[in-house]
Amino acid sequence: MIAVKPALEEEQSTADAVAAITSIMEAAPRQYSAAPAPVLSPKIRPVPAPVQAPKENGFQPRIPVITGEATYRGSAEVHGTIAGQLGGHTGMLAIKQRPRNGSDEPELDGEISFKDMLRINGHIAGKVFSQKGTLIVDTSAKVEAAIDVRICVVSGMVVGDIIGHERVEVGSGAIVKGNIATRTLSIKPGAVFQGDCRMLKDESE
Repeated sequence: MIAVKPALEEEQSTADAVAAITSIMEAAPRQYSAAPAPVLSPKIRPVPAPVQAPKENGFQPRIPVITGEATYRGSAEVHGTIAGQLGGHTGMLAIKQRPRNGSDEPELDGEISFKDMLRINGHIAGKVFSQKGTLIVDTSAKVEAAIDVRICVVSGMVVGDIIGHERVEVGSGAIVKGNIATRTLSIKPGAVFQGDCRMLKDESE
């Protein structure tokens, strides 16, 4: 019993010391936060594309003369670059034309036939044919050709006769110098039409 009392007193004094230190720490101003530093998520930044040096013979190609799939037989004026191969059933050429400097020569001169839809963006001459297709003449286009299609929509210039078996639409600002034969004709104000018009009979009649 006598040996136990000093041990109890020692444990009590240790507990008092720990309590005193704890109270001092709580009373002291906190200078540093014990909270862990926030983890910053990495930001994904787009990598800029490498700057390519301009080629010596590089140029900005102009809009292709036609847009769409067509069969062509004739000649083409090329002033630019040609890539691809000819021959066989898989022959293909990619043509990049330089900008034109006041030249009035047609870019394509021959016969063009297509199935679904064809847009003319440049200067062509010859003949354009499609039994069931739609031809669109862009505002910047010049067509010096005989046109025989199902539907023809003119926003640019056409010099030649137009046959539209279903309808022909002449937009505002368009110029047509030639005869028109169709079942349905639409000419908007501002268009110029110089020629004769013949209305076709309905095929179902």
